[in-house]
Amino acid sequence: MENTMQAVAETDTVRLYALRYDNWKAYLAAALFVAGNIVVPQLCHLVPGGGPTWLPIYFFTLVGAYKYGWRVGLLTAVASPLVNSLCFGMPAAAALPAIMLKSILLAGAAGWAARHFGRVRLWILAAVVLTYQALGSLGEWAMGDTFVEAMQDFRLGLPGMLVQVAGGYLVIRFLLKK
Repeated sequence: MENTMQAVAETDTVRLYALRYDNWKAYLAAALFVAGNIVVPQLCHLVPGGGPTWLPIYFFTLVGAYKYGWRVGLLTAVASPLVNSLCFGMPAAAALPAIMLKSILLAGAAGWAARHFGRVRLWILAAVVLTYQALGSLGEWAMGDTFVEAMQDFRLGLPGMLVQVAGGYLVIRFLLKK
């Protein structure tokens, strides 16, 4: 392996990596995941309430951080909401701090879990999603939202969390095998 890319684990046919910032592959992967985090939210926002229900801006952050490490996840977590907000006005500027917090927490939790467990399992992804949502919601509450507003993702976004877990598992396990 080259020194800028470390294979974290190989289980069955799934390899998990920890790409470093000095590796161009990290930026290419992050750019592709950011593109996914632009296209999928746009599709979800065609349906009324699609964003808060499906939580699409987090999906490829989860996949990128779990498969390629926290650095790719962090690049995706920061760029996705900013690009979406600047280009499409969604998320609204007022919602950016909370979404950025949750995105960054997701990148860290997914990267840590992949490195720690070295495999892809539904329960691990469920724990990652619950961790970033719980900590992010507490952070959102601390930023001044009411408790009810801060817990919105748990009230409205359960379908999106389930898609993150099941869909993330399928993408990591079967589509990104190598």
